[in-house]
Amino acid sequence: MYLPPAFREERREVLYDLIRQHSFGTLVSLLDGELFATHLPFLLDAGRGEHGTLLGHLARANPHWHAFSGANDSLDGLVPESLVTFQGPHAYISPSWYETEMAVPTWNYVAAHAYGRPRIVDDPSAVQRVLRDLVNTYESGFERPWSMDGLPSRYVEQMAANVVAFEIEITRLEGKRKLSQNRSEADQQGVIAGLRQQDDPTAEAVASLMDGGG
Repeated sequence: MYLPPAFREERREVLYDLIRQHSFGTLVSLLDGELFATHLPFLLDAGRGEHGTLLGHLARANPHWHAFSGANDSLDGLVPESLVTFQGPHAYISPSWYETEMAVPTWNYVAAHAYGRPRIVDDPSAVQRVLRDLVNTYESGFERPWSMDGLPSRYVEQMAANVVAFEIEITRLEGKRKLSQNRSEADQQGVIAGLRQQDDPTAEAVASLMDGGG
């Protein structure tokens, strides 16, 4: 990722928070010599590995998982590295919001890129644990959370057999917060005001980040 010093984000807790809040990421791998992407929800285990570990699953019918199976090993015997991108709030920035007269449009955004070599989770009980953890995480905010516990065990086994669970120990984590840090204080305040006049939740989220809200 292109990371000018003004926009580089290296604080681990900030990047972890971004990944957890915007956990529907994009997994990109090299499959049969070509780039292949899948959009997936992820879980982050911050306590595993130097930079944390991502967990997820793919439909078995999706060929993406072959990119990190033994059949697609690189010449050095290692599964090729994959990239998972996480996109936070983003918004168009109009130069009309600047106090500076000579300026051009741009885009403000926050993003995290996680790199690592995926490993397939083979143990059936571990696969079901990944699925339960995903369900419990995303159901946790509901008044009446749905649970896999009410499903017949045979049905759960059949459904789990139709997916491929995997984990990626993060070997490199990059973060970018492009929030007008390279502009004057007056220009930054103009952008915040301009974004808040848009009556758009995403623009408000960017304004909040610029205004010290994250």
